[in-house]
Amino acid sequence: MDSARRPLWVPVAFLAIFSLGASCGGKVDPPAGQPAPAPQARVEAIPQVDLSDLTAPEKRVFADLTNDLLSPCGEPVSVARCATDAASRCNRCVPAARYLAHLVTEGYERAEIEAHFTARYGRDTKYELRVEGLPVRGAPMASVQIVEFSDFECPYCGAAAPMLERTLREFEGRVKLVFKNYPLDQHPRALPAARAGVAAGKQGKFWEMHDLMFAHQDALEDEDLERYAVQLGLELERFKSDMASADTQARVDADKAEGRRVHVEGTPTIFVNGRHFSEPPTQLSNYLRQELEL
Repeated sequence: MDSARRPLWVPVAFLAIFSLGASCGGKVDPPAGQPAPAPQARVEAIPQVDLSDLTAPEKRVFADLTNDLLSPCGEPVSVARCATDAASRCNRCVPAARYLAHLVTEGYERAEIEAHFTARYGRDTKYELRVEGLPVRGAPMASVQIVEFSDFECPYCGAAAPMLERTLREFEGRVKLVFKNYPLDQHPRALPAARAGVAAGKQGKFWEMHDLMFAHQDALEDEDLERYAVQLGLELERFKSDMASADTQARVDADKAEGRRVHVEGTPTIFVNGRHFSEPPTQLSNYLRQELEL
């Protein structure tokens, strides 16, 4: 990942650093001025959640988490209480409990689990992202939307590109990918490459230019970008004019401004249905399957 700050997880080489809000997903507290409710019996297991892969200590951690964390269903009850109470259960509490079991199985520390859970289910951690008019790959009407903030000179973005393409094939018809530029200042050719992508898109060839630039990240000089334009059959003079235009720069600037608004700190940063995807890339498919279940 390219960023000035250490990523949330280190062993896997790419995806974004996420600034995760801590205002949601905490312990259940009574409203100000009201007495605390009578303590409820602790829930040790949730019938719909398979814990057979967890050790006895991990099961205790799972029980602690599901009893301490708020359900994402909108009611001020714990995940465990919501998932086991038919009267309060919604369509999100059981998947949320399964997600916690998955995170425990993956060996995360409790603080990391709470951060991932807050990113995915917290009440203040979902963002509305501008996607109108932006490049889309996959099924345009898909129910699950991936938004990627990316930098064409970033090696981790280059590694993410084929992974995301494989993911779209795996979930064909159910998932779409929206691309946003986030050229980093430390990459001198990232901004010209971003403008080249926008210029190619004005002639209907954004994704073709996207693939060429990621395939040749060590060759992003102006003459290289123009050569790719010719290779793609673009009208060269129009491409050069569009690359230099104020409108093209404004589109790149708008993407980057939105990235700053939603706390993008490195590239690539991925959102799934408006929420930071903060796990290692190997978990993206599992994450998407859970999102489709919701």
